[in-house]
Amino acid sequence: MDDAELLRRADLNYIEFNREGARSTAGGVVHEEDGLVFFVPGHRFPVGFTGVMRLEPALPAAGVIARAKQWFGPRGHGYTYCLMSHRDLDIAEALEADGIGRIGYSPGMALDGRLPDVALPAGVTIERVSGSVAAREFADVTGAAYATYGMPPKIAHEQFADERFFDLPHVCAFLIRVAGAASAAAMVMVTHGVAGLYWVGTTPEARGRGLAEIATRTAGNAGFDMGARVAALQASVMGEPIYRRMGYREITRYPWYTVLP
Repeated sequence: MDDAELLRRADLNYIEFNREGARSTAGGVVHEEDGLVFFVPGHRFPVGFTGVMRLEPALPAAGVIARAKQWFGPRGHGYTYCLMSHRDLDIAEALEADGIGRIGYSPGMALDGRLPDVALPAGVTIERVSGSVAAREFADVTGAAYATYGMPPKIAHEQFADERFFDLPHVCAFLIRVAGAASAAAMVMVTHGVAGLYWVGTTPEARGRGLAEIATRTAGNAGFDMGARVAALQASVMGEPIYRRMGYREITRYPWYTVLP
């Protein structure tokens, strides 16, 4: 597919990931109306998890911002404008003019095909997440990994409290174990022909051993095996060099602007 179609499909996958993240938590809400989608997980964490995305690029930025204020204002919690730099720069400019600073600028990256399988290092095993015990371990790993970026570890546990999420037919998640200990994790969500890679992380004490690459390769290949045509992700600061080394290329940027209550 050409780059324009790749961007369109990657955006749709990212939007669906945010919808699913809200739907899968107790008390989560997804509200979609007139070209906007609002998503609020049960834990209400404002940075990235709770937010708004524009579905129709033709909607004026001023209207998007006004409607977001109107929708979130009575709810009394913060939220994030999750933007795509290839089509939402007007919203970004309007937010900055309104004094709202950008807090994230993740590279959107893509891979065009399945990667070769490789032999695992001694003592390293891979487990697909299923059941309450593995779901809790996935939350343990991702909670510890994303605490590096300021996310409270309890958010991961609330996000994955319902282990049925991991059994959805378009979701596949993995734990990477070292001598039996859950040390790294990754998830793939396949929609719109895209294997969206999410929640890639390694516990701080296990970093530097190539485990994030193993997790990413495993989840990405699973997505291709599930029928995806391309893989796509939003890279963290630590993840970006790993993905580039694996063959992922940057296709866009995903700015975040968070409004706190």
